[in-house]
Amino acid sequence: MTGPLAGVRILDMTSVLMGPYATSILGDMGADVIKLEAPDGDLIRQIGPSRSGAMGGMFMHANRSKRSIAVDLKTPAGREIALRLTQTADVLVYNLRPQAMERLGLGYEAAAAARADIIYVGTFGFGQDGPYAARPAYDDLVQGLCAVPALVAEAGDGTPRYAPINIADRVVGLHALAAILAALRHRDRTGEGQRIDVPMFETMASFVLGDHLGGLSYDPPLDQGGYPRLLAPERRPFRTADGYLCAVIYTDRHWQRFMEIAGRQDWRGDPRFASHAIRTRHMAGIMKDVAEVFAARTTVEWEELLSRADIPHARMNTLESLLDDPHLTEVGFFPVSEHPSEGAVRTMRVPSRWSATQPQPSRPAPGLGEHSREVLGEIGYAADEIDRLITAGAVAGPACRD
Repeated sequence: MTGPLAGVRILDMTSVLMGPYATSILGDMGADVIKLEAPDGDLIRQIGPSRSGAMGGMFMHANRSKRSIAVDLKTPAGREIALRLTQTADVLVYNLRPQAMERLGLGYEAAAAARADIIYVGTFGFGQDGPYAARPAYDDLVQGLCAVPALVAEAGDGTPRYAPINIADRVVGLHALAAILAALRHRDRTGEGQRIDVPMFETMASFVLGDHLGGLSYDPPLDQGGYPRLLAPERRPFRTADGYLCAVIYTDRHWQRFMEIAGRQDWRGDPRFASHAIRTRHMAGIMKDVAEVFAARTTVEWEELLSRADIPHARMNTLESLLDDPHLTEVGFFPVSEHPSEGAVRTMRVPSRWSATQPQPSRPAPGLGEHSREVLGEIGYAADEIDRLITAGAVAGPACRD
């Protein structure tokens, strides 16, 4: 393994998206990530098309740079495997509810008994000191609790909608990643492991309210909260005469130049444009007026005018055109590689660029139980013991049957 986390082992007991997204980044950074799956595999293996039927695109992208071992944790032998893996791991990450981990005999105390300095990270729905502690959580539910659909309704046609990406899973996954890296740094300095809970609700609430708490930050409140610029109904790609264009007219200089190229010198005396603070309060009406201006010219005409005026703008991609974006093409963002079961697949480059320890995927997403024998051998199981575990159903996966 190479990369900045070479030598770190992660026991990944997560499924679906939030945890796997975080651990895949750790794998790209060089950590040895062992994905412990149930015998029937991670559910998102089945989401979206795949050539093998068990390697959907979402699974592939969130589980590269990992090895897979399929274990039935409800059996005594399966629990023993998990604890022996914990003895060799620097970090254990899970996204079951803590109560479920306790029932499996894999709570923090059991993990710490296996390895005293283990970093034990839970990514689950709610903080364990509140009334929602035992509730299940999914991305849609957390979006709803954190007012995302209500904000979409206020900014749109009044209909609440979820954001069309798994935004809670990915935001909370990044928070979990940051917590793991910080905990590793703390252990490097002190030798101390610890338990870390990364609850979805509280994490996502802080993410949303960072933009929208506004005047509610004060006691008593100064307003009803909400960032007017983000909630303006016309804050969307501007309709041009032949398509759409994204533009951000933000600073005083941007506005002065836009008034000039738009032929709206009358706005210079409009008090709504006097300062950034005043524009923000009147953003809904301003964006409506700007939208009417954009509709009068073609996308190419606006691109030329905005470029000369040095006003930030960009074309609106679709999913298909994003794959052909000239910038992403030039930086080689979408390499095509050969997957053992899927054939040629398009992957995504690690976005960050490092001068010394460049992270990069170490292996494609694994088949279910692909590395069960290999990993069990590494933690001391003899070949005949592994055969017995497979026969008993404690270890599973196509690779074991083969």
